Amino acid sequence: MSELVTGEAVALELRPARLPSRALAVLLDLVVAVAVYVALTIALVAATASLDDAAQVAVSLAVFVLVLVGAPIAVETLSHGRSLGKLACGLRVVRDDGGPIRFRHALVRGGIGVIEILMTFGVIACIASLVSARGRRLGDVFAGTLVVRERVPVARTGFLPPPPPWLAGRFSELDLSAVPDGLWLTVRQYLARMQQLDPQVGWAMAERLASDLASHTGTPVPQGVPPAAYLAAVLQERQAREVRRSFANGAGAGSNPYGVPSGSTSRTPSSQPAAPAATGQAGLGGHRAAPQSAPPAFEAPAAQPQGSPAAPPQASPPADRPTTGRTGFVPPA
Repeated sequence: MSELVTGEAVALELRPARLPSRALAVLLDLVVAVAVYVALTIALVAATASLDDAAQVAVSLAVFVLVLVGAPIAVETLSHGRSLGKLACGLRVVRDDGGPIRFRHALVRGGIGVIEILMTFGVIACIASLVSARGRRLGDVFAGTLVVRERVPVARTGFLPPPPPWLAGRFSELDLSAVPDGLWLTVRQYLARMQQLDPQVGWAMAERLASDLASHTGTPVPQGVPPAAYLAAVLQERQAREVRRSFANGAGAGSNPYGVPSGSTSRTPSSQPAAPAATGQAGLGGHRAAPQSAPPAFEAPAAQPQGSPAAPPQASPPADRPTTGRTGFVPPA
């Protein structure tokens, strides 16, 4: 792993490509370039058969420079450092600061590559790559570039073994607030990879991590508990607390799913106050305003005057018949 620092002082961790992968990429590029060069040479020889020998040599030299020198430079410039061989091997040419290369970088790499790869059959390039700490050849040194691996294998996350059943809930009262996050990460990495360690080395690491964890919690490791089992049980307790805290926060945020503001109560039609009973309001003009909150079907009937008997509802008389003079009863206003 190589750490590069960009112009913005940002550290980048890149994997420099080593000699085997770079040699394979160069070999694939040379095979393609030579195949194209041979095909173009045969076509030009047939097309320039009428020319003299000097002209044919000049054309062959121009094709050689164009195909074996100019084409790689153009391909790396247009693809930002990925030729056909590098694309097949998962490699890429970048600047020293991790940025994409430009034409001047590809030109310097291609020009020096003619000497250290084509003319010396790659001997100088191999020696320079083996001597360099980041596997760079002379063209990379003068151009300020680096060949890195783009396709990095993803590290598999190890399986975290569960603690023994007899340790379940034993550390529920343990104070874990003072344990730093770095120690939790170290414990998790150890538990994920302890099956790959030597038994003695793994036991020593578990004892050291258990002592560090016990010093932060203020409670010593119980007697008779293996250090690896202690670490797994404490880590499981921490994860259980995180899950309970997350669910508690989620329940507090989602306890009001209907959007009713806190402090307000929802009202149902049965809990609404009933419309006030109608009273005689002759002194206010003889008109009574119906409450707007109650529908007309639930309006209270007009109150009868005191001393008058309650009469059943009667049909309204015809318009041509007087309502008074026969019974002496005047319907209420």
